[in-house]
Amino acid sequence: MKRHLPYAVLVAAILLLDQLSKAIIVKTIPFYGSIRVISGFFDLTHIHNKGAIFGVFNQSEHPMIPIVLLALNCAALALVVYYFLKTSDAERGMKVALTLIIGGAFGNVLDRIFRGYVIDFIEMYSGRFHFPTYNLADSSITIGAVLLLVTVIFRRPHASDPV
Repeated sequence: MKRHLPYAVLVAAILLLDQLSKAIIVKTIPFYGSIRVISGFFDLTHIHNKGAIFGVFNQSEHPMIPIVLLALNCAALALVVYYFLKTSDAERGMKVALTLIIGGAFGNVLDRIFRGYVIDFIEMYSGRFHFPTYNLADSSITIGAVLLLVTVIFRRPHASDPV
């Protein structure tokens, strides 16, 4: 367990920053309210995402959608944790990538459990291009996924790898 302590601390830090940032947004920006940070590029906008990634199913009123999404999120989180535990300690890049994904996924799962939706607030755009609003947990998941991809692509083969 001691060998996993740095990763547990990173998960806790991600979770704390994610939940703290969402609490600040809820207290300072009304629902659908917005604060311009960088004109023409970046706003803080308080929205609720009842759907999946990029707001898919967000407008659905079907009562099973939140339950199914929560179940899928929990299953995905469990799978990433399992893979983390099965990954060799020597593969630090892989472990850090999985830790970032775990921390972010856990933050969004907590939102779904306690609120029934995920609080998103980072809104980026340029002209007509508008990226879907997201949060710090989503950022952590994305950074972890990119790091995971880079780690897999540039991974050095081990003696135990099949030829």
